[in-house]
Amino acid sequence: MRPILMKGHERPLTFLKYNRDGDLLFSCAKDHTPTVWYGHNGERLGTYRGHNGAVWCCDVSKTADSVLTITGIKGRINRAIWGPLNRTIISGGEDSVVRIWDTETGKLLGESDKETGHQKAITSLCKSADGSHFLTGSLDKSAKLWDIRTLTLIKTYVTERPVNAVAISPLLDHVVIGGGQEASHVTTTDRRAGKFEAKFFHKILEEEIGGVKGHFGPINALAFNPDGRSFASGGEDGYVRLHHFDPEYFHIKM
Repeated sequence: MRPILMKGHERPLTFLKYNRDGDLLFSCAKDHTPTVWYGHNGERLGTYRGHNGAVWCCDVSKTADSVLTITGIKGRINRAIWGPLNRTIISGGEDSVVRIWDTETGKLLGESDKETGHQKAITSLCKSADGSHFLTGSLDKSAKLWDIRTLTLIKTYVTERPVNAVAISPLLDHVVIGGGQEASHVTTTDRRAGKFEAKFFHKILEEEIGGVKGHFGPINALAFNPDGRSFASGGEDGYVRLHHFDPEYFHIKM
């Protein structure tokens, strides 16, 4: 699986997002300039200028009819997603707690159990293609799979490194997890030393399937194409890497 290297950002990547059709990939970084790429060949289509600081997240939507402000949380909310039928919002952030909010009132409806939940800041959050469950990543070196309606913990995936990014395959029972040591803690350019790999796990069995190397710094962003046949990673090194899966990937047996 030979990746396509996409160089358009001058600073570390923070977020990746495909549009619904999978033909466009949007990237955010600390260089103030969100960028849009063609999803199949990695060619840069354009940039969005106007920000004066780091851009941490973006989304692609058909309409935007209302705005909801959530208050009462200690620390920053790092990620948020829509719940079923857009009636709830699920959030995760620096205080390590996953919360569900009512989109009409902003009222807190529930939160994750502190014993079974994450023990350090939640850095990433993504929803399954069918909307029934979601995945969180944390600096506690784990990723967790949750029921989106009840916040019941379903699975836990343990790694050797702080988790900065997670994604769920829309095609197979796979999840991918990325992270690594903080760049300031890495004293060698050996990409293996900092554990800068995207690790694949079987979603049901919780077993590691394999890894994809390449970044020379922590992986900060991951996203599957909606067709499940490719994925993108963004790193502290400023590169977006577009990976098209080899045919053998779709026949992995556990």
